[in-house]
Amino acid sequence: MTALTTIRTRPDDLKRAIVVRNKPYPDVDEIVRLDTECRTLAAEVNGLRAQRNERGQAVAEAKKAGGGAHDAAVGRALAELRTAIATKEAALQALEARRDATLRLFPQIPHTTVPLGKDGTENVVVRETPSTVATVEHPKPHFEIGPELNLIDTERGAKVSGEGFYFLLGDGARLEMALINFMRETHRQRGYTEVTAPILISATSMEGTGQLPKFAEDSYQTTLDGLWLCPTAEVPVTNLYRDEVLLGTDLPLKLMAFTPCFRREAGGHGVETRGIARVHQFNKVELVNLVHPDRSYEQLEILLSEAEAIVRSLGLRYRIVNLCTGDLPDKAAKCYDIELWAPGAERWLEVSSVSNFEDFQSSRAGIRFRAQQAAKPEYVHTLNGSGTALPRLMIALLETWQTSEGAIEVPPVLRPYFGGQDHLEPTRLVGERELGRGRRGWANS
Repeated sequence: MTALTTIRTRPDDLKRAIVVRNKPYPDVDEIVRLDTECRTLAAEVNGLRAQRNERGQAVAEAKKAGGGAHDAAVGRALAELRTAIATKEAALQALEARRDATLRLFPQIPHTTVPLGKDGTENVVVRETPSTVATVEHPKPHFEIGPELNLIDTERGAKVSGEGFYFLLGDGARLEMALINFMRETHRQRGYTEVTAPILISATSMEGTGQLPKFAEDSYQTTLDGLWLCPTAEVPVTNLYRDEVLLGTDLPLKLMAFTPCFRREAGGHGVETRGIARVHQFNKVELVNLVHPDRSYEQLEILLSEAEAIVRSLGLRYRIVNLCTGDLPDKAAKCYDIELWAPGAERWLEVSSVSNFEDFQSSRAGIRFRAQQAAKPEYVHTLNGSGTALPRLMIALLETWQTSEGAIEVPPVLRPYFGGQDHLEPTRLVGERELGRGRRGWANS
């Protein structure tokens, strides 16, 4: 249900949604009052337009009859009426802009299956799956083993771009590309159409998926053109069919894209800021579904299983979490997180969010479908899920697939992308700095 329809038909449900989401939002009664003013003013404008049309007809008839004086009087009245209409139209436009800007700040009403809770501490674990790998007793965290094997370099990433950026070297880079290609092949086999998407995105597209205005401070924007760097492929891929009408037979439309993603927020303290768990630039394979409204929750479970299949095939320990009302993203009616266990750092890492946005995005982006040729267009439901994000997936993999000798095994499903190679090779160390640290030649020498 669109935000405008919600405040007109379900204001009490929206009030309850705001309470259970446990965050500050605009006052519902105030936006209802504002919308009422808009509708009243719109009725006045339409009434004046009707009068204008009537008087315009009278002027035309007077001219035909040759009534000069009467024609002049009616003409003056018509001019005054046009001025009044222009004044009220400008007021209506300003009022509607104010209303619509406020509407964009309201959240989606949570689905009935979303658990109640004040924040992320009250999320519900749906299920947990153990690792199929015999992990060593005390694996090293990725921010130790990665630099030791010279697979990850955050120091030089910070030197080149600042904190929150990193380099992958040698088999570290090969591992990421292997994961990307493995995911692309897996999802393509599940009926996804692959998309190569723009990385620079307009403000209109960012608004269409709900990134603006809420996440403006967390996003990167170019100075000269005002374009935004892709925060997630969800944005360009969802907007692919913005302001278009799809056919009922097109649905579900399953789209997939691999893109770099850019986010200002790095957050966290201590172990969270070490390594590549929270960074400003990362790669991700994203899954977007455009779905018939009657089948979106069925499709949500399918989408979850598709993202889950990736981490399961890599032998990693993971759990599925149903986000509670207090932790649910504003645009989501329901959201699952897939969290991976990082045994070296001994913490859970969110690697994918799988969400049903219902028509929150499609109503903003104008994405509709027509069930039958003569049917009235309806808004599709949009779903998306990471299929998955790469840095945290690599963290869990590096920490899970360690051997007692300090090597990293390549998971069997990725070995075809390594030409059959079963272990990651350390990357050669170069330069005087490494020599001064007592490191030279190969990282494990």
